[in-house]
Amino acid sequence: MSLLQLFQWLGHTSVGVFMQQSTYAFAVVEMIHLLSLTVLGGVILLVDLRIFGLGVKSQTADTLAQQLNPFLLGSLVVSAISGILLLSEEPIKCYYNPAFRAKMLCLVLAVAFYFFIQQRLSGGYAKWAGAVSLLLWLCVGLAGRAIGFI
Repeated sequence: MSLLQLFQWLGHTSVGVFMQQSTYAFAVVEMIHLLSLTVLGGVILLVDLRIFGLGVKSQTADTLAQQLNPFLLGSLVVSAISGILLLSEEPIKCYYNPAFRAKMLCLVLAVAFYFFIQQRLSGGYAKWAGAVSLLLWLCVGLAGRAIGFI
């Protein structure tokens, strides 16, 4: 099954049809998606700012990241589920949308970077990792915002 066929299938599922025909479903799911992204962005921002010596100074960046990990994971799950629901509303448009592709690429890079690289670095490298993390998440947000305009 190609990626295009997967997107076509998603649009024809009962969830996709419901999202396409409902008056309010898209708006409600988008609100949930944006709220979960707000939590996700807040966690990332708190941890990255702590790496730069700003924000919550009573804890190390590692401790803060561990304490906020449940919020990060929860918001990632809610964002993924709500994102799939939003995608099911207009999958073919998203398939051909370069901003959607850019968002997905940046999202994969940002999540992988956070879990596999950033959490393993310390010292001067941690500040570079924090900067790269902020840049990747900024790209996710900007590309996500551009989806509706392209």
